[in-house]
Amino acid sequence: MKIAFSSLPNILKGEIYQLRKDYTIENIFIDSRNTVFDIKNLFIAIKGERHDGHFFIDELYSKGIRNFIIDQEIEINNYPEANFFKANDSINALQALAGYKRNNFKGNLIGITGSNGKTIVKEWLGKLIEAVYSVYRSPRSYNSQVGVPLSLWHLNHYQDYAIIEAGISKMREMEKLQAIIKPKIGIFTNLGTAHDEGFPSLEEKANQKALLFKDSSTIIFCKDFPEISNALHNLPKLEEKEFIGWSFEDNTSNYFVETEERYNGTAIRIPFDDHFHIFQVPFQDYASLENITHCLLLLLHEGLPIKVIQNTLNDIKPLNMRLETKKGKNSTYLVDDSYNNDLVGLDTALQFFSQQKQFQKRILILSDLLETGLTSEVLYQQLADRIALEQLSLVIGIGKEISILEKFYEGDLKIFPDTISFLEYEKENAFQEALILIKGARKFNFESIVQRLEQKIHGTILEIDLNKITHNLNFYRSRLKPNVKTMVMVKAFAYGSSSHEIANWLEFQNVDYLAVAYADEGVVLRQHGIQLPIMVMNPDPRSFELLHQYNLEPELYSLTIFKDYANYTRNHPRPLNIHLKLETGMHRLGFEPRESELLKSLLKENPQLKVASIFSHLAASDEAAHNGFSAQQAMSFKKSADEIIDFLGYRPLLHLLNSPGISRFPDYQFDMVRLGIGLYGVDPTGLYSEQLQSVSKLKTVISQVKHIRKGETIGYARKGVANEDMKTATISIGYADGFNRKFSQGIGKVVINGKAAPVIGNVCMDMTIVEVTHIDCKAGDEVIVFGDDPNISDMAKAIDTIPYEILTNISERVKRVFYTE
Repeated sequence: MKIAFSSLPNILKGEIYQLRKDYTIENIFIDSRNTVFDIKNLFIAIKGERHDGHFFIDELYSKGIRNFIIDQEIEINNYPEANFFKANDSINALQALAGYKRNNFKGNLIGITGSNGKTIVKEWLGKLIEAVYSVYRSPRSYNSQVGVPLSLWHLNHYQDYAIIEAGISKMREMEKLQAIIKPKIGIFTNLGTAHDEGFPSLEEKANQKALLFKDSSTIIFCKDFPEISNALHNLPKLEEKEFIGWSFEDNTSNYFVETEERYNGTAIRIPFDDHFHIFQVPFQDYASLENITHCLLLLLHEGLPIKVIQNTLNDIKPLNMRLETKKGKNSTYLVDDSYNNDLVGLDTALQFFSQQKQFQKRILILSDLLETGLTSEVLYQQLADRIALEQLSLVIGIGKEISILEKFYEGDLKIFPDTISFLEYEKENAFQEALILIKGARKFNFESIVQRLEQKIHGTILEIDLNKITHNLNFYRSRLKPNVKTMVMVKAFAYGSSSHEIANWLEFQNVDYLAVAYADEGVVLRQHGIQLPIMVMNPDPRSFELLHQYNLEPELYSLTIFKDYANYTRNHPRPLNIHLKLETGMHRLGFEPRESELLKSLLKENPQLKVASIFSHLAASDEAAHNGFSAQQAMSFKKSADEIIDFLGYRPLLHLLNSPGISRFPDYQFDMVRLGIGLYGVDPTGLYSEQLQSVSKLKTVISQVKHIRKGETIGYARKGVANEDMKTATISIGYADGFNRKFSQGIGKVVINGKAAPVIGNVCMDMTIVEVTHIDCKAGDEVIVFGDDPNISDMAKAIDTIPYEILTNISERVKRVFYTE
C-alpha cells in the first residue's frame, strides 16, 4: 500500500508546510547516519535525549532527501525543493504512520512480548510458519517505541502472517505499542528482572506487558510464571479470549508439556485438541525448550500439518541473533549475518555494512531471497535498486533465482548456482583487503563460506558488544551538562578491544575526539578511514612527520617537546592544532605553573600552533578519600588555564575529568571530558557499576578432558596435586594470551556449562588446566574466562590488580569478534 506525501494530513495530526512534488513514500527513517539517500524516502525528525533530528535536515537535503516530517519551526525557505509536514509530535507521527499501515494489513498478526526470548521466538516461529505461508517478521530487536513502527512500515498485502515483537522499559509504554500493533494472537514469553527499575513491582511489570494483548483473541503463555497468568486474566473482555496457558511443572494443566532428553536433543510431548503430539527438537537447555514450546503451541493452534512442523523442526538451529564483524584471511573483515535473508533483514544488514567506512573495497555475498511473496522480476529489481545505492566493489549471488539480478544490476556481479561452486572459485580467487557481508538462507550453508574466509588464529575469542559500548557511552553522556564534548580514549589497542573497530563505531555515535598514546596508533586509525580529530598523548620528535601526514594533534607537555615541535613546524603554511597538558598534582607529565611565562613566550613566537585544548589529569578521582586533593587540582587547573586563555585571546577546550572523574565530579566537566575504562563497562569508583554493561566477553574452548587418579600431579613444576580422584579439562588459553600466571593454583576460575572451574597447577604459556570433577563437559565445550560472571573487576581483585591491566594484557593473537544486535 502506497502513501503519497499529500495524503499525510489524512493520517497524521498536523499540516503540510511545503509541498513541491507529491512523492509516493518508499521508506521512512529516523537516523540520518543509517539510511539510503533516495528521493522518495521520508525522514522523520525526532528530538531525543542526546540527538535532535532537526539538526540533520541540512545534511540530508544536500544528499537528496526531499520528504520531511518535523515538529518544530525551521526555515523552510532554505530547502526550496523539499516537502515538509509539521506534526504535533514526531514520534506520534511515526507511530500513526505505522498504525495506518497496520490497519490495512489483512493477514494474521502475532504479537510477542516478555523479558527474554522474544527475538528467538519470532525468528523460529517465522521459519516454521514460512514452510506453508508467506511471513513477515520485524527485523532483529526492533521492539521499542520507534523500533515497532519502523517494523510495521514494511507490512504488505501479500503476507499471510506478520510477527512483531514489543518491548517496554517503563510504565505506560505498552499502551502506545498496542494501539498500532493490535495483535490477533499473542505470545507472552516469560518474566525476568530486565528493566525492573522502570516498574514499581514485578506484578505491575507483568500487567503493563500484558496490555499488548487487551484486544487479542488468542494468547499463549507459560503458567509457570504466576504473575503472567494473573496479569492476563486481569485483561478486559476475558470471555472473548482463548488462553493457552501451558506448563512444564503442573501436571494438572490442560497443556502440561513433558520433555524427555535424547542423545541429540529433546522429545517434547504436547496435548492439544484431545491429542498428544510428540516433537523432536535439537535442544536440551531450558530456555530453548521454553521458546520452542511457545512456537509449537501456536503452530498447533493455527492448524499447520504435523509432518510439516516436524520436518521444519529438523532445520531449526540455535540462532546467532547478532551482526558479527570478525577478521578474515588476507586483511579482510567479515560481517556475518546469515540467519535472516528477507528484504528487510538485508536492508538492516546493509545499513550496518555502510557504517563500516574504514574499507574502500566492499563485497556482498548473497543467496536467493526466499519467501518474500514477490515475483522474481519485482524482487530482484528491488534488490538491484537497493544494492546499487551502496556502491559495492563486487556482488556475489548464489542460487538459481538470483541470476535474474543480472538483468537489473549494472555493477560488478558474479553468479554461482550453489555454495560449492563459489567455494571452488574462491580457491583460485581469494579476496584481499576488503569488507565482506555474508548473508544467505540456511539451506545454502553459508556457514561453510564463513569458515573458509575466516582467519584461523586461535580457539580463544574476545567478543565485543557494540550495543553495550553505545549504552555505556550514552550513560556517561547523560551525566554531562549541555554542550560538554566527549573525548574517548582508544589507546592501548582500545583497552584491548582493537582500536580501529571501536573508533569506527564511536565515529558513528558522533563522539567529538579520540585520543591515543602514540602516533602509530593514530596512523592505524587514519589508515582505516577514521576522520575524527585525534589527540596523540606521547608524541616523539621521530613521529612529527607522521603527525602531519595523518593530521594528528600532539599533546605538548614540556618546554622541550614544545620547542622541538615548534622548530619542526616553523614554516608550516596553515595553523596546526596542539593540546597543552598542565601539571596540577599528578607529577607525571605537564607544564609546571612556574613555567607559565616561558610557555606564553613560546606560544607568541609560534603563531602556526593553535591551542585546541588545555587539560590536566586527576591523580585520584576514583577514591573519595582524595576528594579534597581532586578539588585542589581542579582549582589549580582552572587558574592556570584561565591565565593562558587571557594571553591567547581565544578559548580552547578545557578538560580535566577521566571516567571516574565523570562519575564523581560534575562541577569539573569544563568543555570536554575524557572517557576511558568506563566505556568498556568498568566504573573504578563503584558508584555506577549497576548502570554500566560489561562490553567484553573472553571465551575459549576445552581441548581435552582427563581423569586423574588420587596422588598424581598436574602441570609444570608438579604444582597441581590430586588429593582425590578428579577430572580436569585443558583449556586453550595461557599467559601468552593474557591469562595472567597469577591465576595459577586455584586463584583463577573459569565458567564451563554454567559452573565454576578452578585452575589446577600453574597457568602455562598457551593453555591452562582446570578442575571439572563435578561438571558435565567434553572437548570443544565453551569456556567463559570473563564476561558478566566472572566479570573483569572480579578477576582483577583475585590477583590484586586493576581491570585496566586485565583488558590491556589480552594478546593480539586472541581473535576479536565485534557484534551488534
